[in-house]
Amino acid sequence: MAERQNRWPQNAPGAYYVDDNCIDCDLCREIASDIFKREDSGGYSYVLRQPENEAERQLCREALESCPAGAIGADGAPAA
Repeated sequence: MAERQNRWPQNAPGAYYVDDNCIDCDLCREIASDIFKREDSGGYSYVLRQPENEAERQLCREALESCPAGAIGADGAPAA
């Protein structure tokens, strides 16, 4: 289960984030390539931007539920 205090600093502010449990499997990026991006130097994913509509939120939920490492969270602070 992802933990807010362990999220990567590159994550866009808001509900969704990736924490340091990410194993760089690429699954989240395959599911929602406009939302999740890879940090090449560190070998992990992060949330480039928060979902903007219900279809994108559904993709993020799918990524969260599919993450083999449990590295995606949805309990981050709401965007300001």
